Amino acid sequence: MPLTEKQKRELRGRGHGLKPVVSVGNAGLSKAVLREIELSLEHHELMKVKIGGAGRDERNRIIAQICDSTGAELVQAIGHIALVYRERRD
Repeated sequence: MPLTEKQKRELRGRGHGLKPVVSVGNAGLSKAVLREIELSLEHHELMKVKIGGAGRDERNRIIAQICDSTGAELVQAIGHIALVYRERRD
């Protein structure tokens, strides 16, 4: 279920003080990095991902791939940082 604007606003407020938990480097999005994002989402629900060494189009593609692979929702993307959310699966 997509997030409403009200939910996104609340999540942006919660995520403002967070530091990136996972970084995607020049090598791109590997299975190991996706697994680390998956584990971090299970633990944190809301997290920042830093995507370095990529142009705007490549960053957008990586963010879309992260969301598709993990079932997360993009809350906000500014520069090289993406804020993603996925409710804990109990």
